[in-house]
Amino acid sequence: MDLRQLAIEQAIATMWNRYPEPLSLDEIADSAIMSKFHFSRVFRTMTGTSPGRFLSAIRVFKAKHLLLQTRMSVTEIAYQVGYNSLGTFTSRFSGSVGASPGRYRAKSQAGGHQVFDMVPVLPQGWTGEVTGAAVVPENECDTRTYVGLFPSPAIEGTPVACDIVDGSGTYTVRGVPAGSWYVRAATVRTGRVDPRPWARQPRFLGPGEKVTVGPDEGTVKLDILLRAATILDLPILMALPELDNAGTSPAGALVAVGGQADAVS
Repeated sequence: MDLRQLAIEQAIATMWNRYPEPLSLDEIADSAIMSKFHFSRVFRTMTGTSPGRFLSAIRVFKAKHLLLQTRMSVTEIAYQVGYNSLGTFTSRFSGSVGASPGRYRAKSQAGGHQVFDMVPVLPQGWTGEVTGAAVVPENECDTRTYVGLFPSPAIEGTPVACDIVDGSGTYTVRGVPAGSWYVRAATVRTGRVDPRPWARQPRFLGPGEKVTVGPDEGTVKLDILLRAATILDLPILMALPELDNAGTSPAGALVAVGGQADAVS
């Protein structure tokens, strides 16, 4: 294996183990035995994002699970995952997940798209669609794939539009506003796992290919071949997979409007 990849994986492991601490870039780079400038360049090349943004994603990811699995207050959770400001934590969480901490916790108890306000209301003006095959590895069954269009390569916040596919199959994302978007997909298992929807973690990911949608483009076609998630991947931050009800029919494809990805430098 590439020694640089081993070094970056060690740095990411350090982030997961020490995320509640006020980790500096120097400390993270030291864990990879690199200078911080060289480390930052290699880290971005291998993960597609900065060390600071990756650490922030880990903290939000941990906060999601504390909200769903404990009775800790939002303030307690903010400090538990490494924030010293409730306002900063709430803002970052809301931008990354697509809902405030309190709303995310409350809506999880109902377990369904509709209560998360992901209703099939199309944006005004011209809209297009992106369609293609979503293919999970052949040896996997009982899976559900969430395909969304995002303003950045990260799977976070509220997608501008999305679709849901059970197993391998054709997805069609409708109601897509004109513009350039990253097509991302996350697959979770729906069988032989914890029955609580929010306990299902993404196992496969689809690449963040960029597509341009506009009146002159027609229907955009893009097949997605999903791969196993690795330690180099950002945690999945958007709320949809965790708040989904496993019994929801994929025929009721849902469209979400608005929401910008969190921009952590």
